Amino acid sequence: MDAAKAAAAQAEKILTVPRAARRHRARARAMGRFIEAESWLDIETGHGHFPAVAQEVHPYTAFDGLDITERVEEGRRTGRVEEAHRGLLADLAPKLAGRYDALSMFHYLERSADPRIELIAARTVLRPGGHLMIEVPVPGSRYARVLDTGWLRTEPHHRIPLAFLRRELENLGYTVVATDRRESHIPFDLSAGLAIALGRVRAAARVAAPLLAAAALADRLLAPLVSRTRFSNAYRVIARRNPDA
Repeated sequence: MDAAKAAAAQAEKILTVPRAARRHRARARAMGRFIEAESWLDIETGHGHFPAVAQEVHPYTAFDGLDITERVEEGRRTGRVEEAHRGLLADLAPKLAGRYDALSMFHYLERSADPRIELIAARTVLRPGGHLMIEVPVPGSRYARVLDTGWLRTEPHHRIPLAFLRRELENLGYTVVATDRRESHIPFDLSAGLAIALGRVRAAARVAAPLLAAAALADRLLAPLVSRTRFSNAYRVIARRNPDA
């Protein structure tokens, strides 16, 4: 593997959204401020790592997972989720109508074909009074502009400002009960910027690993400060499905 390909491989590894247990617990606690769910569906759950950690915070909640890949079935086999639903939310929503008190979408909505269709499907799946938790990137975050990283460099289909998402949720029969840009920040921007820069430099493979490790450490150390500023790169919304929606 030449230097450019090696650096690109490092970049791909760095740009994967981390699913640390601490982040999952914070998400679960945030939802717990508004509802003690009997049943919770996690969208694009993968192997079910979020439900497995959230179960520690909500031991009396039944966590199910939905994913388009076979990973969700492995999550069921390993006990991370109780039920595995394979497919797209919009397609499965009629079958799952009114089954859940809580539903989570973490960095899913911006990559969906049509965010509005997803929000309508979520409304269908939720019981009246149920809660939806969404996390998405901040469009054009200051870090992205300074470092020229894009956001995760996967170029999301949709850049969704908070004001727009709030308005769309309210139009579709939700009440926004909380927003946050602090806990939802993902400490990766310096690592991402460096990985992309190294990908453009020949003979970078030998120095890539230690430099990226240093950048990742800097991201983690700076996260408590960065998350309080406009450099925060993601936001969270929690919305309640109105009973008459």
